[in-house]
Amino acid sequence: MEEPIRKAEILVEALPYIRAFRDATVVIKYGGAAMENDALKASFAEDVTLLRFIGLRPVIVHGGGPQIGHMLARLGKESEFVDGMRVTDDETMEVVEMVLGGQINAEIVSLIGAAGGQAIGLTGKDAGGFLRVRKLLGPGGRDLGRVGTPQRVDVSLIRTLTKDGFIPVIAPVGIDAAGDTYNVNADTAAGAIAEALAAEKLILLTDVIGVLDEAKNLIAQMTEADVRIAIGDGTVKSGMIPKLECAVHALEFGVTSAHIIDGRVPHALLLEIFTDGGVGTKLVRNPTG
Repeated sequence: MEEPIRKAEILVEALPYIRAFRDATVVIKYGGAAMENDALKASFAEDVTLLRFIGLRPVIVHGGGPQIGHMLARLGKESEFVDGMRVTDDETMEVVEMVLGGQINAEIVSLIGAAGGQAIGLTGKDAGGFLRVRKLLGPGGRDLGRVGTPQRVDVSLIRTLTKDGFIPVIAPVGIDAAGDTYNVNADTAAGAIAEALAAEKLILLTDVIGVLDEAKNLIAQMTEADVRIAIGDGTVKSGMIPKLECAVHALEFGVTSAHIIDGRVPHALLLEIFTDGGVGTKLVRNPTG
């Protein structure tokens, strides 16, 4: 009887969170190893389907950098990066759209369908271009080609879909005022969409356990002020910095909490949302008063 009792205790632990987050919008940036391992992909699809069934409104924004790189290599085209941003000429942009908007997006929708959910694939070009961007320049004003940063998000379509029980799966491709297509960093796109939705949570799946302190221990919770200090004193470095900045920006513009979690852990989403301890780093607004 020990195993059934343990399962019952987990459900009881989850109950207050299920009650608190009913009808809450949760924006999930899906990427990294969780997108490349078949077992983890199935686990992720099950998680978001369960979130929908118990009353939350998940919205997925996915990456696809490695897959784009593989396709470019097959075509004999070398990838070039500047400060982590892919230089995107017209030919590369065609590949980005094909891989993100076609291959990856369709696979996620199919996996959610297999798990029993109802997902609809979108890119930021849909509904007249709901993800409007402006051209993003690199260091020193370097032209990176078709690389954009979000300027305005019209979330009316996303709200309609989630209200009707669907799970939007969004490829981070946007358009500018002239209708030209741009490649957008998936973390940045997820943050902008979460802000526009005033989401309860922004969850960034990564390939690390969360934010670590100087002794390499997981920091379970941080405020905006904690993040600024950790960046300033060098506690966090390199690839974690833009993720934290994205999360803090989301908190400043209406998102209730942001989470950086390890997508390599099966059912990491459920563990982070519905258990007392969670599995990653939770970021919250600075205390008031």
